[in-house]
Amino acid sequence: MAAAGLAGLFAVYKPAGVAWGRVREAVEARLLRELNAAPGAAPRQRVRFLPTPAPGGGGAVELVAARVPVLADHPLGKGTAGPAWAGTNRGPNNRFPIFYVSVLGIGHGNKLLTDLYNCHLTKVYTVGGLFGKATDDFSDTGNLIEKTTFDHITREKLERILAVIQGTNQKALLMYSNIDMKTQEAYELAVKGLIRPMGKSPPIITAIRCLQFALPEFQLEIHCLHETQQYLRKMVHEIGLELKSSAVCTQVRRIRDGVFTVDDALPRTQWNLQSIQEAIRNCQLKVETELEKTLAHGEGQESSSSAGWGQLSMLCRSVHEQSLQHNTAATGQQCDGQQKERG
Repeated sequence: MAAAGLAGLFAVYKPAGVAWGRVREAVEARLLRELNAAPGAAPRQRVRFLPTPAPGGGGAVELVAARVPVLADHPLGKGTAGPAWAGTNRGPNNRFPIFYVSVLGIGHGNKLLTDLYNCHLTKVYTVGGLFGKATDDFSDTGNLIEKTTFDHITREKLERILAVIQGTNQKALLMYSNIDMKTQEAYELAVKGLIRPMGKSPPIITAIRCLQFALPEFQLEIHCLHETQQYLRKMVHEIGLELKSSAVCTQVRRIRDGVFTVDDALPRTQWNLQSIQEAIRNCQLKVETELEKTLAHGEGQESSSSAGWGQLSMLCRSVHEQSLQHNTAATGQQCDGQQKERG
């Protein structure tokens, strides 16, 4: 059956100048067209008791068991949705107007897509910049505000600023992770690469480095969490200000979304049924591995939190019992003293 294996997650590569809605519609329309054109399985058979004239005649009718096809499996009964079509769903934060890897889900992949989003995985971008200009929206296509000199900028100065940015964001990462860095748990999470905010937080850069530097142009690689398009553009603008100049963003390209990389993303020429089925199979193992690792981390946090509350409850109960014992003893001593005075 053509729809076999068509349930899970896969990635596509959105080309420049194409709105996200049109990408989703193109993938969905192509899948529907190929699913409807594919030969379907033979209709299921079902036992029905059909009225049949009795052998003796005379207008008598008797019921005879017979096997008939299920009309729900007839092509006309399926409409235009194709066999077992479950629809696609896009991941969050997919409003970047340039190039990026985007994850889609089909069937039970819609639930996996939500689970993967709740893992708060790192995304990787290559961001292009241009020194010497400042615009109202921090992009090279915005309204020009000012022009500045940039001859004094060197790669060493740029990398020094990037190191400061990364150090500042590392502190924010630890703060929003809500983990005590002096514990064994923190060490184990750091070894596994699981130290990251598991809830809402401001945009955080986990790593940043310079890939290319040729004045006035430069290119950065940014690893980040909970980012927005405006945040990445503004980051380029602030780097220009720190270098006593100005800068605008010329390109934003997402090359990794969680476990999905550019190599996993299907280009526009491969948005077909066979390629999507193969992509789902190839990515299934690493998606399951990442979900198991992250969910185990979440369960560990919940269990440790529950244990902490249990210890706190036991401590409060012990303090309460000691207080009752102390009050009882004090009351007994007071009564004995009063009896002695009366005697």
